[in-house]
Amino acid sequence: MVHLNNFWFVVVGIFWIGFFVLEGFDFGVGMLHSFVGRDDVEQRIVVNSIGPLWDGNEVWLVVAGAAIFAAFPSWYATMFSTFYLALLAVLVALIGRGISFEYRRKIDNPRWQSAWRWSMSVGSLLIPLLLGTALGDLLHGLPIDSAHNYTGNFVGLLVPFGLYTGITLTVLCLFLGAAYLTLKTEGALHDRVSRLSGRLGWLSALITFGWLTWIHVGLGVGFVPHPIEAVALVAVVAGAWLAESHSEGWAFAAAAVAIGTVVASIFFELFPRVMVSSTNAAYDLTVANSASPSYTLKVLTVVAVIFFPVVLAYQGWSLYVFRKRIVGPKSTGDATLAGPDVSPTAPPQATTPSAGE
Repeated sequence: MVHLNNFWFVVVGIFWIGFFVLEGFDFGVGMLHSFVGRDDVEQRIVVNSIGPLWDGNEVWLVVAGAAIFAAFPSWYATMFSTFYLALLAVLVALIGRGISFEYRRKIDNPRWQSAWRWSMSVGSLLIPLLLGTALGDLLHGLPIDSAHNYTGNFVGLLVPFGLYTGITLTVLCLFLGAAYLTLKTEGALHDRVSRLSGRLGWLSALITFGWLTWIHVGLGVGFVPHPIEAVALVAVVAGAWLAESHSEGWAFAAAAVAIGTVVASIFFELFPRVMVSSTNAAYDLTVANSASPSYTLKVLTVVAVIFFPVVLAYQGWSLYVFRKRIVGPKSTGDATLAGPDVSPTAPPQATTPSAGE
C-alpha cells in the first residue's frame, strides 16, 4: 500500500511535468504571438505553429486533476476547495484562450480580432501564473486545520513564494515558446524570435536561480541543492547559451528540461507531503493520510500501465507529423491572405491549420 501511495505521487508529478513541458510552449507562443508578429500574417503563422497541438497538450491538466481525485481524494478535496476562486479564474482563462482559436477569424473586424488576440495572450499568461502560484503554495504552506480545511481567504493564497513560483514558470514558458518558434518559423520572423529567445533564456536563468535560492534559504530545506534542482539550473543556463548560439533544437530541448525539472523540484521537496500546513506540521496532508484504498490504487495502476504508453506514443506521433516549419505567403499582397490559413504552397505538414485560424 505504501509503495502504491508513493508510486501515484510520482505519477501525479509526471502528469504536472508533462503539462508544463507540452502546454508550456503553447502558453509561450500564445503570450508572444501579439508581440513577435509584426502584422496579421506573421501572427497567424505564429498561432498556426501550435494549432494542431494545443488542445491535445491541454488534456494533461485534466489528467493531472483526475489522477489526484482518484488516487488522493483528501488532497483533491482540500486543494480544490482551497484554490476554488483561483481555479475558477484558470477555467475562465482556459475557455477564453480556447475559443480565441476558433472565433478570431470569424468576423473580419479589427476590434473583434484584436479582442480575441488579447484573449489568447492574457489567457496564456494567467494559466501558468495561477497554476504555478498554486504549486508554490503547496510547498510553502497554507493555514490548514486538523480537519484539513483551509482557514484563510483568497488574499492568503498570494504568498510571496507562491507568486514567485508562478512568475518563474511563466517566464520559463515564454522561453520555451520562443525556442519552439525558432523551430517553426522562417525569415525575418524567425530572426526576431531567435534574438528574443536568447534574452528570455538568460532572464529565465536569473529567475530560476533566485527561485532555487529561495527554496533553500527562505524555506529552510537545507543549503545544498538536490541533483534534480542542479539539473534545472544547468539546463536553463545551457538553454540560454544554446539559444544565443543558434542551436535551436538543443535550446528547445534544454528549455523543456529546465521547466520540467523545476516542476519536478516542487514535488521532490514536497514529498512525502502533498500539502503543507502552516498552522501545525501535524496537520500536513501526506501520501499516507490522503490516499485512496489499496484496491482503488491497484486498479488505477493497471489502467495507467496500459494506457500511459499509448498516450506518450500518440503525443510523439503528433509532434513528428507537425514538425515542419510554417511557410507564409511570398508577399503581403498575395491572394492567399484572404484565406483562413498560411500559403497553400507550403509543405502539407507545415500548413495544417489551427482550429478556426
